[in-house]
Amino acid sequence: MSGWYELSKSSTGQFRFVLKAANAETILTSELYTSRSAAENGIAAVQANSPLDERYEKKSTRDGNPYFNLKAANHQIIGSSEAYSSETACAKGIASVKANGPTKTIKDKTLPVL
Repeated sequence: MSGWYELSKSSTGQFRFVLKAANAETILTSELYTSRSAAENGIAAVQANSPLDERYEKKSTRDGNPYFNLKAANHQIIGSSEAYSSETACAKGIASVKANGPTKTIKDKTLPVL
């Protein structure tokens, strides 16, 4: 099984998505979007850009833990990782986003459960 996207709605009514690996671990988190269609466009941007090495920007938190941003061709951030404990773990996170990002599976968590 490969990864998937989860589309959800925040308590303020905005939308966000996360990319999950096959083990259900969150590997990329989006910003908040004001509309569902904007969040869906964000997912499409991850699907298109995640396989490309040049779209990843490695950064460090204030306390030195590595993380990364995935950027679109226009240099806008479309998703960010968690902070990792090592550069090796961060590299594995990037590899996981590359592998799972192109998935077309989207689980919509904004719909009421019947």
